[in-house]
Amino acid sequence: MSVVELRSELRGAVRADPQPRPRPQLRSAGARGPRRGWHRWVSPLAVVLLWQLASALGLLPARLLAAPSQIAVTALDLVRSGTLPTAIAVSLERVLLGFAAGAVAGVGLALVAGLSRPGENAVDPLMQMLRALPFFGLIPLFILWFGIGETPKVLLVALAVSFPLYLNTFAGIRGVDGKLAEVARTLRLGRTALVRHIVLPGALPQTLVGLRQSLGVAWLALIVAEQVNADAGLGYMINDAREFLRTDVIVVGLLVYSALGLLTDALVRLLERRALVWRREFLSR
Repeated sequence: MSVVELRSELRGAVRADPQPRPRPQLRSAGARGPRRGWHRWVSPLAVVLLWQLASALGLLPARLLAAPSQIAVTALDLVRSGTLPTAIAVSLERVLLGFAAGAVAGVGLALVAGLSRPGENAVDPLMQMLRALPFFGLIPLFILWFGIGETPKVLLVALAVSFPLYLNTFAGIRGVDGKLAEVARTLRLGRTALVRHIVLPGALPQTLVGLRQSLGVAWLALIVAEQVNADAGLGYMINDAREFLRTDVIVVGLLVYSALGLLTDALVRLLERRALVWRREFLSR
């Protein structure tokens, strides 16, 4: 049989079966997620039920840890009295001020160090030295330098925020593909245009990772900062409850810290989806 006859037979076989065979469709993890999402709540609910049972049977004394039902009642009382909303407002203000200062410092120093070798030599050694310090141990110095007001608390949060943003932004800048810089030179882009259109968009994914890390560290730093010479805020509420062995109030404060941390992380993830929509479109092609 010649090659021409073989090709004609293949064409005839294709015409005889005009209906294409359906491809098996695999269900993605996202399609299964909504139906099985409740599975993730089984273990937390089981822990809460065991916790409540142990408290009801007297196996877990209230002086060590209050029962979940008592914690819920205490949280409702704190909301009704206005104590919890006021504490949340004070803590949020401290976090926002500290985060803003730390973000500006971290990203600014990363740009200086990442865009030039002299800038790296001047900035990076100092940042690495400061990053190795136990910054919680700086609280006594901050109190001596800035007093016992809001300044040391805000500065502690700013210091904690600056390092993750600096490290991730610096790595993102240095990780930009060098071929893009060659394209920029070919197009005769200036230094400012190169940074704006190539360096910053290329470093944005890594910067957003640092943003998520810095927000988590900010709440951890705030917990410690509000334990020292504070007269308002969630940390002050927890510290005051510790003096009176109110474990229910302590747990309420810790749960609020966790909820605020999860909320801020969700906001950053939403920002990430909006800012990096071009990456999803590129990968889907």
